[in-house]
Amino acid sequence: MHTRRTHRRTRIGRTRTGATLLAAALLATACSAGGASTSAGSAAAEAAGSTEAAKATLAALPQATPSALAPYYGQKLSWRDCGVPGFQCATMKAPLDYAKPTGGDVRLAVARKKATGPGKRLGSLLVNPGGPGGSAIGYLQQYAGIGYPEEVRAQYDMVAVDPRGVARSEPIECLDGREMDAYTRTDVTPDDEGEASELVDAYQKFAEGCGADAPKLLRHVSTVEAARDMDVLRAVLGDEKLTYVGASYGTFLGATYAGLFPDRAGRLVLDGAMDPSLPARRLNMEQTAGFETAFQSFAKDCVRQPDCPLGDQGATPDQVGKNLKAFFDDLDAKPIPTGDADGRKLTESLATTGVIAAMYDEGAWQQLRESLTSAMKENDGAGLLVLSDSYYEREADGGYSNLMFANAAVNCLDLPAAFSSPDEVREALPDFEKASPVFGEGLAWSSLNCAYWPVKPTGEPHRIEAAGATPIVVVGTTRDPATPYRWAEALADQLSSGRLLTYEGDGHTAYGRGSTCIDSAINTYLLRGIAPEDGKRCS
Repeated sequence: MHTRRTHRRTRIGRTRTGATLLAAALLATACSAGGASTSAGSAAAEAAGSTEAAKATLAALPQATPSALAPYYGQKLSWRDCGVPGFQCATMKAPLDYAKPTGGDVRLAVARKKATGPGKRLGSLLVNPGGPGGSAIGYLQQYAGIGYPEEVRAQYDMVAVDPRGVARSEPIECLDGREMDAYTRTDVTPDDEGEASELVDAYQKFAEGCGADAPKLLRHVSTVEAARDMDVLRAVLGDEKLTYVGASYGTFLGATYAGLFPDRAGRLVLDGAMDPSLPARRLNMEQTAGFETAFQSFAKDCVRQPDCPLGDQGATPDQVGKNLKAFFDDLDAKPIPTGDADGRKLTESLATTGVIAAMYDEGAWQQLRESLTSAMKENDGAGLLVLSDSYYEREADGGYSNLMFANAAVNCLDLPAAFSSPDEVREALPDFEKASPVFGEGLAWSSLNCAYWPVKPTGEPHRIEAAGATPIVVVGTTRDPATPYRWAEALADQLSSGRLLTYEGDGHTAYGRGSTCIDSAINTYLLRGIAPEDGKRCS
């Protein structure tokens, strides 16, 4: 699944399920469990305890740090200039396999911006933007380290670590730029057996590329392992407890940390929350419904605007959806020009990804209307291609970040695949299309990619209670497309100290998006340790 974090000051973000159409498997964020004397994978299985994995609870690790991990917890970071004014960078070592700490290291990139003062320093504030696969360092340098409230940055060292396999931390690479261009154009609404076979071939080539690039690391990029890395970083930074703001998939990472280390969980903000108790197919189904909810909201707004190409003021959201689907069908039959330097045309899959990208932030709706108008009325697909490229993090030179590669790697390790064959997808299509007449078919087929992954999953669905942790703030947005509001309710209910904070509005995540009520509640929690009342609602 794909749960990408977005912010008006950053590019459109991703989520964690199959929602990026060809890119991610599910769940979108993933689930695992861990134990002290076992690997993350076997620990997850043990934590499940039964075939009813969703009823299992993530078990806390022993409070005492194993002696074999002492060299990692006791390491000293050598900070250096990052090349970005005000930021410092370092490299931290973590064991590749926590069950075998002497079996080799993984090198993790860390960055910080020291507290600006004045006032009492409160320690380190770790941030993660989601994905999985989003660069936390990129998010820190481009937004959090300069855009978080001044009073927060004054009292906290702002810190980020790119999770293992992501961005600067031994990034997994699967396809080159030209191969990714072909991959992103692959038809994810196959009309016949031949097109279904082409889609399967694309998934297999993607998986084989990942396996060839990082055969060892690919087995050790689970969310549990990334959470354990965060605890090493906490200790290395000299903090008694972890203070953390995680968005989208970052909420699953933060909740996993709390579940493993409830005694070390400090002020945790989980914004745009995921429900770790759901299996991949249900996660993808619910995210599909989430995108439909967001699209209905967009459709209602679109027809009120004079430049809506999908219908006039009398058009219902369902009619708007049918018009958009008809446009996608036309592209499926005949892609349109984009003026792209590499000769790419706008296909159905690229156009759908562009529309989905705009669902993450209502601030992108105008751009989407303009792009659809150009494509539908002027036969110019450039605008939608720009939106799609921003989602895939395609650069101007034709290269791609490793976000999509890491996204699949984490998702396919964290949860068993949503589907194991094209026939299973076909059986589920009616349910997905009911969840979203516009996006359901494509998102169902996109959920097939983990079926061909070269590494077996190590995680299972499970609850996270984090018994004994101090209050944890879980934030949900009522019309969030990528992490449906119900997930925030579910996570807050699972966590023994969860406090649900609700934003009644559109878009993915809520902190820093314009609600004074939300921002004030979170800032008060981070600065004074006073959590909002459970059930507080903001608009």
